[in-house]
This record gives sequence, C-alpha cells and structure tokens, in this order.
Amino acid sequence: MAHGAATGHASDYGAAYGAAQVAEYAPVLDAREEQRQLVAYAPLVKRIVRQLNAQVSGVMGREDMEQIGLMGLLEALRRYGMPDAGFGSFASLRIRGAILDELRRQDWRPRAVRQDSHKMRDQVRALTRSLGREPTDQEAAAALGLSQEAYVQYQLDDGAELLLSFDEVLQEAAERAHSAPGPEEQFMIKHSLEQALMALDEREQRVIQMIYEFELSYKEVAAVLDLSDARVCQLNKAALAKMKAALKG
Repeated sequence: MAHGAATGHASDYGAAYGAAQVAEYAPVLDAREEQRQLVAYAPLVKRIVRQLNAQVSGVMGREDMEQIGLMGLLEALRRYGMPDAGFGSFASLRIRGAILDELRRQDWRPRAVRQDSHKMRDQVRALTRSLGREPTDQEAAAALGLSQEAYVQYQLDDGAELLLSFDEVLQEAAERAHSAPGPEEQFMIKHSLEQALMALDEREQRVIQMIYEFELSYKEVAAVLDLSDARVCQLNKAALAKMKAALKG
C-alpha cells in the first residue's frame, strides 16, 4: 500500500474521532424515533460484531455480542441525538467499546493463561533469535509443543488481548476529543493516527486495511495474501503494537 493510501485510510480513523465531538446539549429523541434509528443502524452493529467475533475467536457468542452492541448503539443515540453524517463513526466507537468492555468485565483470559501466553511469546522470540529469521508456523508450534490447531488458537487469543489493549488507547483518544472539542484537537488526533499508520510496513498496512476497513476475516486475508491464518494474526498483532506505541508516544 502506498503511503497516500495509508493516509487516506487514516482519515477514516480521524473522522471517527472528529465525530466524537458531540454537541453538549444534543436533542433528545422520542421513543418512536429512537426505535426507528435502532432498526436503521442495526446493520452497523452486525458488521462490528462480525469483525470482533473473528478476532476474539468466539470467546463470546455472536447473539450476546449483538445485544451488547445494540445497547452501545442506544447509548450513542441518547448522547448524540438525531443522527447525521457523522453519527456512524461516533456510534461505531460506542458499539465496539460496549462489547470490548464486556469482554474485559468477564476477565475472559484467566491470569494463569495470560502468564502462559507471555512465556510462549518469549519462547517464540528466542527461537527467532536462534534462527536469525521468523520461524514458520510449523517450527513455532513444534518449539512450543503445540499442535497446529492449538498454535493458531494461541495466536488468536494473544491477538485478542492486544486488541483490547489497543482499543483502550483509541477510546482514550476519543474521550480527549469529546472532552476538549475544537479544530486543533481534531487535527492532532487525526495527525497522530496518520503517523501511527505510517509506522507500519507495507504488508502490515494491507492487513490493517483489509481487517478494519474492508472487514475481512483472518481466513479471508490469509487467502488474499497467500499466508496462513496464524501469520495474518501475527501481522495484525505486530501492526497493532506499533500503532499503540505510536499513539502513546
């Protein structure tokens, strides 16, 4: 992906945070209009759930995620008022945030599992250093004593944990935009996101674009790039980690 394309995609992210600057006294919708807007924006909830469901590997049932997402949509409507062109971006943040907050509340990865994950990550890094290159999925699975299926599941779970961590940074940026509205704040957040995307290499940019803009699953991305599901998950994790570091820096 050319840098120009990455910057264009960053503008989509920037628009989301610009939309977070909701008027302090948003008009209240009556019950009938509220219900009508819930129905109108229900497909947005389904799209976000489809994307998140693939990334957290079925930790929460899709129906449960949709119900929580609808509650996030309802909160967005009540905070925003009558939807306009900027509402979709604002609602997306609230829907994602509601679902990810519930995952955190459930403490879906016990402490012992997280500790094991850190140990496995260290083992893969040690293997990478000894080989002088990134290990193949088969080499990494063998070094960890895992089957291919278990290794893919480890990658998905580890990626989901990073997704939650990265989302916290995004939510903080959105809250800053909401609490300190103004064109300068909008510009700074948009610029930061553009810089974060520019920190990625070309393949990482393509993975981020396909997952977050085109809403493809890991399996679909793997087919397009001729990679394994685990490798796509690795690239997504690496990209999110770089973007998180750039945003926090």
